[in-house]
Amino acid sequence: MATTTSISDVQADVHHQTSPGARSINARDGHISPGEIAIGVVIGRASEYFDFFVYAIASALVFPSVFFPYDSRLDGTLYAFAIFALAFIARPIGTVAFMAVQHHFTRETKLTLALLIMGVSTAGIAFLPDYASLGTTSLVFLALLRIGQGIAQGGSWDGLPSLLALNAPEHKRGWYAMLGQLGAPIGFVIAAGLFSYLMSNLSSLDFLEFGWRYPFYVAFAINVVALFARLRLVTTHEYSHLLDEHQLDPVPVGELMSSQSRNVIIGALAALASYALFHLVTVFPLSWISLTSQRSIAGFLQVQMFGVALMAVGIIISGFIADRVGRRRTLGTLATMIGIFSLFVPFLIGSGETGQDAFILIGFSLLGLSYGQAAGAVTSNFPQRFRYTGAALTSDLAWLVGAGFAPLVALGLSSHFGLAYAGVYLLSGAVSSLAALSINRAWSIRDN
Repeated sequence: MATTTSISDVQADVHHQTSPGARSINARDGHISPGEIAIGVVIGRASEYFDFFVYAIASALVFPSVFFPYDSRLDGTLYAFAIFALAFIARPIGTVAFMAVQHHFTRETKLTLALLIMGVSTAGIAFLPDYASLGTTSLVFLALLRIGQGIAQGGSWDGLPSLLALNAPEHKRGWYAMLGQLGAPIGFVIAAGLFSYLMSNLSSLDFLEFGWRYPFYVAFAINVVALFARLRLVTTHEYSHLLDEHQLDPVPVGELMSSQSRNVIIGALAALASYALFHLVTVFPLSWISLTSQRSIAGFLQVQMFGVALMAVGIIISGFIADRVGRRRTLGTLATMIGIFSLFVPFLIGSGETGQDAFILIGFSLLGLSYGQAAGAVTSNFPQRFRYTGAALTSDLAWLVGAGFAPLVALGLSSHFGLAYAGVYLLSGAVSSLAALSINRAWSIRDN
């Protein structure tokens, strides 16, 4: 594996050989700390997760009535979740396409184009006429705009998480790995808070008529501001030089997969338990409660907001734990705990408000501890030359396999065969994570 260049090297003579396509840019004399890089990571991830949760919550609570009024509420929700999954299919396609854009042009061009596609897609959903106005055409546009969001998410990879991992002090890698994951609770609490407020202060008719569109307006504004902030950050001389110093440039996907396919696959599967649990405590319960219970959805969103606060605490704690026992061991232990938790899923969700609240609070706590280290535990296997592209594709595949179809599969199985099958789905994710981590450890020992 290539050796890691420290941040202090930014102050060194920059007349060195960089990777193909890298630019030789003189850096300032100032020192760039991992904390400064972490700010850019958190900004980018929080904006992505806010956009993600706005669409996810709307898929569970709004789209079945607005875009699928011709069918039952259950079938409408399943259709909405199928369209929801399209972004996860499109995301790795966007990553590959935009890596080519960066290779032939610049990182700035790539991020600017991603900003444009994300803005058009999100704003398009906000202004999209409903089924009653546009008929089947509205469904086609909704699917196309969702695909556009996925492509833009893949294209918005800026390399800062990899840069942060390479520059984090060796004894604090778990701590810095969890910082970017804080974007998830930040994004969820803002999105859930907006929907809860609108549902509490608007009639059901007004909410379905126009109220649900406001979070998409906000998502559009936040994405524009956040992506411009990231664009400004990664194009400064200091960060451009650091990215080039660490050879964080795209490599051809064919070359990556021919030599690093093992790391890509294992990396995606290792985080499966976290990503499966991610949607089973955020999106799936909303759909299940709205379909099977008379409980206030706005009130349930508030319970989830309290749960996501526990998630944030768990993410922070995971940094301390991982630095003591190791990130892979942390992920393995949490995957085991998630597997045990999966056995109680049907009893908790099906036992009324008290059980549902317990499911949310326990689930979010486990999610925070596990998700805090889900990114980077295995992508650190990549040689430095492949880190930029490998980390992006590994993340895309983890989301696709672990979370993209989770709401659709969990709701479909639970509604037709019982809640026990949602637990089985979560258990399969935990088993896959443990198997991937075990294989990775065996290979690591053999390679050594």
